[in-house]
Amino acid sequence: MQLTDADAQLLAGVVAIRAARGGTGHVPGQDLRLTDPEGAVAALTALGWQFAGDLLSGDGETPVAVTVPNLAEELPLSETARSRVSAWMTRTLAAKPLAGSSPAARLAALFLAAHSSNDRAGVLPDEMPGHCRQALPELLSKGFVVDLADGRYLLDESVRHLSGMHPRSHDSMVLVRVRWEVWKDGVSPALRRHAEAVEHCPLCALPLERVARAFLQQGLSMQVMPKVRTAYAAWKYTQPDRGPRAAEFAATWRAEHGHGPSITQLCGGMGWPLESRELRAFIVQRLVATEWLTHTFPVPWTLRPGKAGQGSGPSAAVFSAGKQ
Repeated sequence: MQLTDADAQLLAGVVAIRAARGGTGHVPGQDLRLTDPEGAVAALTALGWQFAGDLLSGDGETPVAVTVPNLAEELPLSETARSRVSAWMTRTLAAKPLAGSSPAARLAALFLAAHSSNDRAGVLPDEMPGHCRQALPELLSKGFVVDLADGRYLLDESVRHLSGMHPRSHDSMVLVRVRWEVWKDGVSPALRRHAEAVEHCPLCALPLERVARAFLQQGLSMQVMPKVRTAYAAWKYTQPDRGPRAAEFAATWRAEHGHGPSITQLCGGMGWPLESRELRAFIVQRLVATEWLTHTFPVPWTLRPGKAGQGSGPSAAVFSAGKQ
């Protein structure tokens, strides 16, 4: 018997990875978020997978043990490898762009993340099921991928740390940490404080490699293509209050995080579902040019209200409301 339904395939993938070491995995019911959970459980039960409890009508928080016969022999992994893959899968399925997405889209996201690298476009894997391919436009519209054409794709910057083909060996992470510490030792105290505020921000909780890469890479001047200017001209008329709102968002973010938002964090927080990284960058460039925002180029995470946006933020909003 072969699993052909997205719900059953997604549940099987989650269980198999968690059960890879000893043959038994533990899955809370609240982790399912399936369209047809009853059908998925029935399909796996028909394969001989054994559910030691009621996964569907339990309290949702208590994990249910699921035993997969012969899995430990067919998928031999060390405990360290199993734990890392399981953690990666959990982080990927919990990625913000996948909130509210269909099981087929979340399964497709696992395929895309696993077959991509952190710095280049990936190629759609041949083994990806048809219903996952049909869900690709959903991932594009939700911002999990930013480019999708001719069998190739590019993950959005916000989820590229989930790339399965990005080097993650112990040696490579040691190298990242060494380069990061050397860089911090060579910059001014103020810049180091800012970098460490981002590195240790409990609200952002960004991977070290993403933070280090952003600070270590030199900022480049952006050459704006005509198509980006055309897209911006059409978009700006849908956002007449973009300047004041962006300034207020940046002020609030800085008050809560202790540093400014990135371009992606600003646009995501503003609810601007933009598929083009170039367009997002140009929008912020225009907000800086019109002095609604300012930043310390090329230092990342330095966006803050500009001259036109001075007084923006929670306290200013309360004060303005009191004057009306």
